[in-house]
Formats: sequence, C-alpha cells, structure tokens
Amino acid sequence: MRPSYLGRILLRWCDRCHTPVLGKTCAVCGSVTREVPLTPPGDARPAFPADIALVNSIFQEHFGAPLIPDGHLVLLNKVPDTDRMEEIIVGGGIAGSIRYIPGERRWEPIPRPEACRIFRPEKRRVIVDDTAVPFIRDQGMSVLRPGLDSIDDEVRKGDEVFVLAKDGECIGVGRAKVGAGEARAMQKGQVVRNRKNVLSVIVPGTATWQDAVRSNAAVIAEAEDEAVRFVKDVAACYPLQPTISYSGGKDSLATLLVVQKALGNVPLLFADTGLEFPETYANVDEVERMYHAEVIRTPAAEKFWTTLARQGPPAVNARWCCSVCKLLPVAAMIRSTWGECLSFIGQRRYESLSRAESDRVWRNPTVKVQVSAAPLQNWTALHVWLYIFKEGAPYNRLYEHRLDRIGCFMCPSSDMALIHMIEADFAGLWNGWREHLAVWQKSRDLPGDWIESGAWRLREDKHGKDHRHH
Repeated sequence: MRPSYLGRILLRWCDRCHTPVLGKTCAVCGSVTREVPLTPPGDARPAFPADIALVNSIFQEHFGAPLIPDGHLVLLNKVPDTDRMEEIIVGGGIAGSIRYIPGERRWEPIPRPEACRIFRPEKRRVIVDDTAVPFIRDQGMSVLRPGLDSIDDEVRKGDEVFVLAKDGECIGVGRAKVGAGEARAMQKGQVVRNRKNVLSVIVPGTATWQDAVRSNAAVIAEAEDEAVRFVKDVAACYPLQPTISYSGGKDSLATLLVVQKALGNVPLLFADTGLEFPETYANVDEVERMYHAEVIRTPAAEKFWTTLARQGPPAVNARWCCSVCKLLPVAAMIRSTWGECLSFIGQRRYESLSRAESDRVWRNPTVKVQVSAAPLQNWTALHVWLYIFKEGAPYNRLYEHRLDRIGCFMCPSSDMALIHMIEADFAGLWNGWREHLAVWQKSRDLPGDWIESGAWRLREDKHGKDHRHH
C-alpha cells in the first residue's frame, strides 16, 4: 500500500540525550538533532511497556532474543499495510517492523540490519563466506548457494532471516527462498533474497519520557501557545456556548487542557454510544473529578440495536453507527440545551487524508447546530503525548493495553490485529457482540467464516462487491 504524506514529518532525535525531539535542537543539551526516516504519514507514538513486551516476544520467538534493551525509549509508527504494520523506532533509527497476518493470527518480524546495534540474533541466521560479504553488504546482492557458509536449522522457506559475516557482523536481512535442509543440498540458486531499506542510524542509550518532555520543552510550549491563541480567536469569532467534545481519547484530553487554559472551565460533551470500553467510562469520570468539569452525556444509544436488527452490522464502507450513536444524539442534545454551540474537537491532520484536507473550523452537515474547531490540527501524536506527560493528565489506560486509538470496542474500522486482541483480552465484550453477529449471519445465510474472517466489517452489494473507494 502506498504511503501518503498528511503533513511534514517532524520526528528527529538527540543522540546525546537519547530522546525523540520535534525540533532541530534539543532543549536540554542544545545539540543539533537528526532526522528519523519514518515511513509516511509518520505519526509515531510512544510505545508503552505492553507494546515493548509484544515486540520483544515476537523477536524472541523468531530470532531467539528480545529486540529492545531495558531503559530505551521506543516509538511505534503505523504504516500502510493490508492489515497492521508498525515500524519500531529505537535509538533514533528504524530497527525493523512487525506485521500482523490475520489468517494465521500471528505477528511476524521484519528486521533491519541496524537492529544488530541493540541485539544479537540467536537463530534464523544465515552465515556467508568472506568472499561474498562485499557483494551482499556493499551492493545489496542476495545470498547465493556458492557464498553460503552455514544456515541455522530453524530457517524455513519464507522466514525473515539475518545475514551475517563469519565474524558476526550483520551485512543484510531478507526472506529465505528455501529452508535450511534444501539450502544445504543445493549446488546453486538463491538462498536469501536481501531487502534494501532506507539507511537508518541507531545510537543506543537510555532515557525516560520525562527526559523527552524536557528535550521538547520549547516545541511543546510553542505548540500550546499557538493552540491557546487559536481557541481564544475562534471563541471571539463565534459568540456561542463553548464546549469540548470529549471521547476519552488522548487527543480530546489534550484539547481539554488547551481549552481550559484559554477559556477556563467549559462543558464537556460525551457521546455515550453504549459501546465503550469500561476504561473509557472510568476515564470520563476521572477527568470530571480532576478538572471539575461539567460532563454532559448523551443517553446510551439504544437506537444502535434497533438499527442493527434492521440493517445489519455497521461496516467500514457503511458506518451508519457514527450518525446513529454520536452525531444525531449530540445534535439533539445541543439543540435542546443551547440551540447552538461551539465545540473544540481533538482532530489532527496526521490521522487520515480527510482530516488532513479538513478546514480547521467547520460545521458538520449532520450536526448543523455545532461549530467545530480543531486546536490540535497540526500536532503529531508525539506532540499530544509529550503534552499529556508534561501536564500529568489522566489518560485512558487502554493505551497501556496496546490500543492506539480509543473508540467503540467493536468499531468496524479496526484492523484485524486489534479485533483479535480485543477478542482475546476483552472476551466479555466480544462474546456479546459475536452473538449479535451470529443472529445476522444466520438470518442472511452468510458463509461459515463470515465472523471469524472479519467479513462482517465490509458491506457487499448483490454482486458480492464491497463499496469502498479505491
């Protein structure tokens, strides 16, 4: 899938402080930072301990050693793929990626040679003869049988492998074209197809996220000042009741912090879909207490279930749920409470093409009584997280459970990696949803794997084609 630029890629790295920096100099040591070659859109976010544990378990299983050393700051960058793929940023470079394979319900590692700056693979290694090293290392050529010195027994056809010189130097990575036994029996032919990557530099070193906050102090202060001015200017232009659309996610939390600094206490609008995680409800309650905020909740949307019975489950290409559960109840609540209002929303350009192309102030055609404004439009996810860490704000604990976005637990726009995680870790929620899907499946005589394959997330026409725009 083709990467798309939604804004400038801002991530840089300070090799002295070992922190990510969103500016050209580090606010702590004054060092000039260097660019991190992210794949667009480049909306990298902090990896929490559970994220790091997942990455390490994948590399441990495949290569016999965990990738990430203790104490290193790690970011994950979601990149375009058929389901989910995450670049792993550590030490200011790309150490590799992890990719989810839904049909096999497993993750596979896609390493880069630079990973050997922070770990040493213990299996799935291909060792080449000294005479082959310059051709593979310097010219990017693949490993051919005449240049093979040895190959680990675990290597199977299709595996990702590290290509090493006899002295242990990593000279490449790639995918095995044959298994270990076949490779040894061959006289000629390709053993590993090497993969060429954009050069990346990894400088190992430990730091904390509070160190990163200090390294970005000037950048975050400037971003906050601009957002506060924007809020004040918009409020002056639209003399309506100001509100904050609060979802329980990181972006709406950062928006709350900015708006309170600009305007003081204003009401929070929480669209209770009835499909939220318990952790989200807990976060709304915590924010209400901590910030003495008035939270105005829409009623839990019972209409979701009546619409489900009539139309079937919402789909990526037929998301009736957003209108039924959020937009229409919010519009009704605004109309009955104030007539009209101004809402500050945690929209950011790096989230999607539609948001990148959106105006910063707009009216949703479904909620015409609401003027929406996006103070964080030009912030990256790292801006948001550093700001939250700096303020000590109470973020939703679901982020510590490997969720990168917060919404309804059964959102059809979720990738299968997330759905399978929710199915395993939030079984109570998921089993209830599966029962509703099974009722629709039976009533429409849908295929046996319609639920397990995730086909329920796509609405097909009578010819069996889905309606997504390609």
